[in-house]
Amino acid sequence: MVVARGERTMKRCSWCGQDELYCRYHDEEWGVPVYDDRKHFEFMVLESAQAGLSWLTILRKREAYRTAYAGFDPQVVADYGEAQIKELLENPGIVRNERKIRASLNNARRFLEVQEAFGSFSDYLWAFVGHRPVVNAWQQEREIPAQTALSVAISKDLKQRGFQFLGPIIIYSHLQATGLVNDHVVDCFRYQEIIAQGEK
Repeated sequence: MVVARGERTMKRCSWCGQDELYCRYHDEEWGVPVYDDRKHFEFMVLESAQAGLSWLTILRKREAYRTAYAGFDPQVVADYGEAQIKELLENPGIVRNERKIRASLNNARRFLEVQEAFGSFSDYLWAFVGHRPVVNAWQQEREIPAQTALSVAISKDLKQRGFQFLGPIIIYSHLQATGLVNDHVVDCFRYQEIIAQGEK
């Protein structure tokens, strides 16, 4: 897809289509290296909720999730009990799937355990890539895999630590979203911009 940026015309990854919210997510967030734990937890909650749904559906529910999940504060969410689960199941703004909701609360508790063990969840995760983004060079979007050996290894490690609903495909989505992997196609205008950000 071609996008006008100022006086320049650039190409954008086509997966976001014409939707304004999706395009803004692509242009401003997707692939930008994330080192903030709360942001990692946010993506973890949203991505585990996505299973079986489109990412655009989840993006449209993002603000409702932000409210329901205390601004994605894992410390607060880890203390949610049955009363909060009931509220979440009755919340029309989020995906009302009990297994996903219970998994997200479990994952908040496991998230805190990783923070305690490694200093931060970000440090734990970035260690898998040597603290440097993996920069791929895909010519076409159909070349981009749904999962990799890296996402399989991380998913396995998270499962051993008690995390739920975070299989290799969801984890690869997380790596792409949070910039541990740059999977913009090479002629997308964000490809080089994100490489430059990672070098700072």
